[in-house]
Amino acid sequence: MRISAFVRLLQQILLGVFIFQSTAIGNPGEAKHTLYMMASLTKDFTIGRRTLHKSGVFRSNDRQTLEHVGFHHPRIDGAAFDPRDSSVFYLAALNGILGTRDRGQSWRILTGWNMTEPKDVAVDPHRPDRIYAALPDGIILSQDQGKTWAYKDKGIKRKYTQVIAVDRTHPDRIIAGTELGIYLSEDAAERWKPVLPTQATVNDIVQSPHQSDVFIAVTQSDGAWISSDCGSSWKPISSIGNSHTLHQAAFHPKDSEKMAICGWGAGVLTTEDGGITWKHRSEGLPSKNIWSLAIDPDFPNRIYANPYQEAVYVSDDFGRSWRPFLFDGTLVFDYVFIPEE
Repeated sequence: MRISAFVRLLQQILLGVFIFQSTAIGNPGEAKHTLYMMASLTKDFTIGRRTLHKSGVFRSNDRQTLEHVGFHHPRIDGAAFDPRDSSVFYLAALNGILGTRDRGQSWRILTGWNMTEPKDVAVDPHRPDRIYAALPDGIILSQDQGKTWAYKDKGIKRKYTQVIAVDRTHPDRIIAGTELGIYLSEDAAERWKPVLPTQATVNDIVQSPHQSDVFIAVTQSDGAWISSDCGSSWKPISSIGNSHTLHQAAFHPKDSEKMAICGWGAGVLTTEDGGITWKHRSEGLPSKNIWSLAIDPDFPNRIYANPYQEAVYVSDDFGRSWRPFLFDGTLVFDYVFIPEE
């Protein structure tokens, strides 16, 4: 690399703004959502060693440029936005639930010393002052935008909770994925009942954007499951099986027939017939150990996938072919798409 190019790269790193020079994709005018990614840049990292690579929250308005938001943080598992104001959002980070009210310019730790290492965070779309968080020792709820918190996990046998989902159409209906299965609350987390027992952790639960009563869940060693009654009962997706750890699931935002699932050793799996058949779509990826994935609402058939400690890869033909996109050597824990105001 010539000196001038190196200097430009160094400036971009220090400013927290990056250009996707090698694989810039998409027309900036086509993006109607802002993409947020929670990424931990792990390449060549050892504890105690100085690094110019920032981890934490990254934002792209156009899929051409990438901005680092706020401070360097080694691990953020999830993010949730206030539907009334996208400048207000919350992070599930190692040191607790973090909040910003100015689009990431300033931050506060909202939880106390006894509520750390949250795995997920969710804002209630019906009452956005309510924030739910999944912790290693249970579920907590704030009813005042994070000012105060209380544990709300009565009825959950093993408290470790990995994921929490708020039903967007039924007030007070909350679904939680725990160490030993899926639990359902119909009274805003006051009481919980088991609806799907598992032998290992439920890693992800997502609601269909097309049919609000449909949810998909994926697990550590019990396969993938689907519910058609708002999470009250679950059926296994038998064609996927339970031989691999599954990490994330995604519905296509505009095509109800298309879904995707990823996992460790499972690679990327997709369906284009509403879940009747699933295809392995990992050819072109450097590994089948896929940490996370997302489907872009603004570009037809675009999937992002993150092989473990590799780059984020992109496919524009729903998994049939892949190419590197950004972040060489990283773990992306979550992707969130926010409509532009």
